[in-house]
Amino acid sequence: MPIALDNLRVGRKYLLTNMGEIRELEIISRLRGTNFKVKDLNTLEYYTTEELLQWGIGKDYDLDELYR
Repeated sequence: MPIALDNLRVGRKYLLTNMGEIRELEIISRLRGTNFKVKDLNTLEYYTTEELLQWGIGKDYDLDELYR
């Protein structure tokens, strides 16, 4: 079962799977509500959670904390 977006914590790392894409993310800051500024740990780009989920949540959606 995926973690709810409102349970994300700043400074923690998460693995997001959605629509066939797998991303390792670090939460940088909370913007408003369930929107966060995140850093992709593989490409080092910055996104918001709204940008990552703008096309919807797919059947393979999963969000888990990374414990590395």
